[in-house]
Amino acid sequence: MTVDFSIGLHKSPPPLAFESFDQAQAAVDRLMEIYGRNTAYLRAAFQDVVNGRDLPGPVRACYPAIRIRVTTYDLIDTRLSFGHVAEPGVYQTTVTQPTLFREYYLAQIGLLIQNHHVAVEVGESEVPIPLHFAFPEGAYVEGERLEGMRRPLRDLFDVPALAVTDDAIVNGSWRGREGEPRPLAPFTAQRVDYSLHRLQHYTATAPTHFQNYVLFTNYQFYVDEFCARARALIADGTGDYDALVEPGNRITRRGEAAANPPSGGARLPQMPAYHLVRPDHAGITLVNIGVGPSNAKTITDHIAVLRPHAWLMLGHCAGLRDSQRLGDYVLAHGYVREDHVLDDDLPTWVPVPPLAEVQVALEQAVEEVAGLSGWELKRIMRTGTVASIDNRNWELRDHTELVQRFTQSRAIALDMESATIAANGFRFRVPYGTLLCVSDKPLHGELKLPGMASAFYRDQVNQHLEIGIRALELLREMPPERLHSRKLRTFMETAFQ
Repeated sequence: MTVDFSIGLHKSPPPLAFESFDQAQAAVDRLMEIYGRNTAYLRAAFQDVVNGRDLPGPVRACYPAIRIRVTTYDLIDTRLSFGHVAEPGVYQTTVTQPTLFREYYLAQIGLLIQNHHVAVEVGESEVPIPLHFAFPEGAYVEGERLEGMRRPLRDLFDVPALAVTDDAIVNGSWRGREGEPRPLAPFTAQRVDYSLHRLQHYTATAPTHFQNYVLFTNYQFYVDEFCARARALIADGTGDYDALVEPGNRITRRGEAAANPPSGGARLPQMPAYHLVRPDHAGITLVNIGVGPSNAKTITDHIAVLRPHAWLMLGHCAGLRDSQRLGDYVLAHGYVREDHVLDDDLPTWVPVPPLAEVQVALEQAVEEVAGLSGWELKRIMRTGTVASIDNRNWELRDHTELVQRFTQSRAIALDMESATIAANGFRFRVPYGTLLCVSDKPLHGELKLPGMASAFYRDQVNQHLEIGIRALELLREMPPERLHSRKLRTFMETAFQ
């Protein structure tokens, strides 16, 4: 028989009341203390069970929480897109992994105190920490030891609850109960924990290695070039990057030569990630997402909880205009969303606007790297609408209607991922951009022959990647409050970035 957790018979550590803090550092220290105590409590109880000891009943420990009470319509700098609440009320969020998110919480709490001139409250929430999320990063539990347990884990511990891992807050569909605090952050603690675990699974790198500036690509050629550049930078030791992290959490530190990959043909994960690390997570992460909108949604769903400052799509596309040549660039300023994976979360009638800061950075990067500007730049780059579709073999069926829609939309390029990444950036309030490279022109019968393909990849990948890296460097130079556009925020927005 499964234990009913609702009747209050669980065993828990002594309860902790909320305390007020007028300094962000003290508030974050308290979050770390509560989280550390409660996760250690769950791990100790789990160890007792594994060792064969009987627990008197179910065990529970809860997430820490941040709360703020605002009683007036404060006059806030209207240029700010985050760091304040819209109206008086009580706002709260559960918190996980405060060590990983330390700088983020310091910044967000500091802005609340500064903008509203009130203290924040830190204490223990009523939301249980699932046992699955109580283990530190990299912990390993022997499956054989669990098989000998006399009672199922869910009889004794809380498990992840779908009711608090959904995206109701960021989707704008959250509806609280009477008297319930409003959301302070875009994600609940369980939603964050779920994604942190999935990131390790999909990318084979720990969440702690992810950087705040992210490149997505759909070709291994870009990964090979990125790793070659990164290894040279790290080995040289003169730049401002501290390390390169590769799948399997293989770390090459500044001044070291990269070690050879493990022998034995180790398999790469579904979407391998590579991290060129700078202090305060200000480096660059590259993820090979493979092909298709499903992968694009999956990885951005999870990276979003890390609250990056920007992500860009660098990939290949079909050119839809006869005037385009293989190797030309496409800077997306609009999207036709035929990918369908986000239709329930972000209806297709919602426009996904271009972000001026990102568009300018991408165009400037093309100018710098290609050595062209003004009218000459138009020879190799077009700005326009990109259509993303979920059927890679659309050419094999009657595509009359599809081509008509492309014509009506004025689309200049077709791919399978860009609209998804941009739409999820819009949904999650992560600045986004797209720079594609024309690799074929199917409407005009221009496909790459094997030799042409080799030359194309050799000549264009290096320059395309260099442009993407340079664009992220330009975005990194901007203050976060400028980069995080108000276009991405709604009129009743959470205070946290």
